[in-house]
Amino acid sequence: MNIESILKETNAPDVRELSPLTLAFVGDSVYELFIRTKILSAGSRPAGELHKIAVGYVKAKAQSTAMHELKSSLSDEELGIYKRGRNTNIHTVPKHADMNDYRQATGLEALVGYLFITGQEERLSEVLEFAFAAISRA
Repeated sequence: MNIESILKETNAPDVRELSPLTLAFVGDSVYELFIRTKILSAGSRPAGELHKIAVGYVKAKAQSTAMHELKSSLSDEELGIYKRGRNTNIHTVPKHADMNDYRQATGLEALVGYLFITGQEERLSEVLEFAFAAISRA
């Protein structure tokens, strides 16, 4: 099953009608699944250890680090999606996250959600791999 068939089955609205937080909602899932799959490919480990490694990649600070490096390689359209996500009105911030980092992370997740929903698989893969590498270097 591919993304197009999923979206057709659910009668999803046009991506331009989706709020930045809706894009981030989807992007968060896609990003976390990518991270979990990526760390699992490095070899079998106990679930608790896998969770700890995954948290290091999905926390707001890590995603913010990735966005600082990624911004310069975004197209105008991608940058616009990122900024919409970053600038959205966020009502709550996790207790272990800085507001600025959380906003940057929300922007990244909105971009990932947008790329996923629009079926831009190659670009999505590039963005996710870049984020993973940037966080790994940090």
